[in-house]
Amino acid sequence: MATSNILSIGKTALNAAQVGISTTGHNIANASTAGYSRQVIVQSAASSQNFGYGYVGQGTEVSSVTRVYNELLARQAINSQSVSAGLETYAANMTSIDNMLSDASAGLNPTLNDFFASVKALSSNPNDPSTRQTMLSNAQSLVNRFHSTNSRLDEIREGINTQLVSSVGLVNTYAKQLSNLNDTIDKAISATGNQPNDLLDQRDQLVTELSKLIKTTVVPQGQGGYNVFIGNGLPLVVGTTNYMLTTASSPTDPSRLEVAYNSNNKTSILSTDSLPGGTIGGLLQFRSESLDAVQNKIGQIAVSIAGTFNAQHMQGTDKNGNPGGNLFSIAAPTVNSNSNNTGTAVISSQVVDASAVTSSDYRLQYDGTNYKITRLADQSVQTFATLPQTVDGLSFTQASGTINANDDFVIRPTLSAGNTLALAFSDVNKLAVGGPVLGSSANAGNTGSANLSALSVNSSYAASPLASPLTFTYSSGVPGTFSMAPSAQPVTVTNGGTSTTYPPGAPITYTSGATISVGSLSFVLSGTPANGDEFTVAPSTSTGPSDNRNGLLLANLETKGNVQALGSTTKNSYNAAFAQMVSGVGNKTRELKVTSAAEAKVLEQANTAMQSESGVNLDEEAANLLRYQQAYQAAGKMMQIASQLFDVLLNIR
Repeated sequence: MATSNILSIGKTALNAAQVGISTTGHNIANASTAGYSRQVIVQSAASSQNFGYGYVGQGTEVSSVTRVYNELLARQAINSQSVSAGLETYAANMTSIDNMLSDASAGLNPTLNDFFASVKALSSNPNDPSTRQTMLSNAQSLVNRFHSTNSRLDEIREGINTQLVSSVGLVNTYAKQLSNLNDTIDKAISATGNQPNDLLDQRDQLVTELSKLIKTTVVPQGQGGYNVFIGNGLPLVVGTTNYMLTTASSPTDPSRLEVAYNSNNKTSILSTDSLPGGTIGGLLQFRSESLDAVQNKIGQIAVSIAGTFNAQHMQGTDKNGNPGGNLFSIAAPTVNSNSNNTGTAVISSQVVDASAVTSSDYRLQYDGTNYKITRLADQSVQTFATLPQTVDGLSFTQASGTINANDDFVIRPTLSAGNTLALAFSDVNKLAVGGPVLGSSANAGNTGSANLSALSVNSSYAASPLASPLTFTYSSGVPGTFSMAPSAQPVTVTNGGTSTTYPPGAPITYTSGATISVGSLSFVLSGTPANGDEFTVAPSTSTGPSDNRNGLLLANLETKGNVQALGSTTKNSYNAAFAQMVSGVGNKTRELKVTSAAEAKVLEQANTAMQSESGVNLDEEAANLLRYQQAYQAAGKMMQIASQLFDVLLNIR
């Protein structure tokens, strides 16, 4: 009986050593396997047996084979992986923009400088055909540079769409695999009561890969299942059920892909804020915070150059003595109706003051009573009872249709402006560098202190120039009024954003500082006029081939504040606005590189901490292999001794 007991004990020791050798070999074989956690055997003493004189041990048994896994360290690594991937994606995209804009030979500054250098040269030699051609050629080069810069940004934008589709597809693949593993693991545990270690490692590795794409949170459930949540708490995998992400066109911009969530046969577009971290979060954050802002800023500079240069160009006369027209053409702001609108309203927008246009997009909403216009860059809101209205140099008009409550529209005045900028003509003789097309004068007999200023014409003046002088005569009274002769046209008076139109021949109520518009010309009357004071606006006749008065004014636009700084009353020059944008991009890129490097170090430390506990140490495993080998040999020797003892018993006579 004792002999058989020794044999049984040796057998259990032999089996335990075999399991230890197999487990150690499995660790060594998977030392380089991504996501593998080293496994160890858990041994315990077999139940002892009472022989009367005491309890005698019955050997050993292997209770389980477990993996060395620290859930806290794994959670820290997953979180750090998501943050690091998001910052890395953001930084990589910002670097490409920074490299493009900061290139001294490829940026806007060189062509902008060349253009204004040719304007100055033309103002010095207005009658020279080659100088005129140089200016026009440099204007075309400036247009081309805007096109190439904007096209590159459009390529980056399209690349984001492509990456979003690919990343969302991977998320769905991982979700399906995780739900399948949940099911397989649950069945394995239910059938045997033991943890399927390799399957658990596969599932954790999938979670790690998922966290590279999007912020991931794991909540263990039941006897071994995982509930996986993404972003700010959206369920992706719940037990054996997985949900799907998809991409959908933005309701206010069909060309812009957004990430959406499918649940209960309903697709909901997710906001950028709800999807932080990972490649997807980095792409969305880069697009909303930086790409849109940079492209809008470049478009704002294009709008400002086109609008302010055209406005001044129209004040002069060309080589043929005709009023100047637009040198540049540019498309009107893009207005996108929300696809969920229930009304039929068509909203239109126009640039009415290029120097007041900001680099922001705008949202127009109707609540059933009032129109709310929101400047999206800083969420500044203005509310109006009616349209049309003018905000930041932009007019907002309901062109047609019926607007219903909760209808909304997104207006993008500058996003694609760099692509639509073009030259309006190619005839060098149409460059209007000559003196102003209109002149103004006060009657020598005036006794009041009023004066006429800011005389200008708009883009339609060249088609119907002023044929004869206009005389404005003041009549005192309550209120004081002006009469215009000849009086064939209506007169519009604008003061503080409010406009009043007077029919032809009607007395015009005088308001100091108000802008008076007649046909395609406008001016400002201010001061205190006396009864009978007269002011005259007439076509200018003092022009000639060498007249450069408007050319000088055009050249002065280079240093004049014509680009509105967002959230400020300050206006920058074209070059200063571009330089400020390049500086902002450079600073943001540097910030992201530093932050990304720091987070990469945090991720490295988290992975090192996890590997120090869960990773395979080949030296340690080699030592374990020797230990189990010796245990196996000792167990075999024990069984040999038991066999010899049994033979002794059989040989006793």
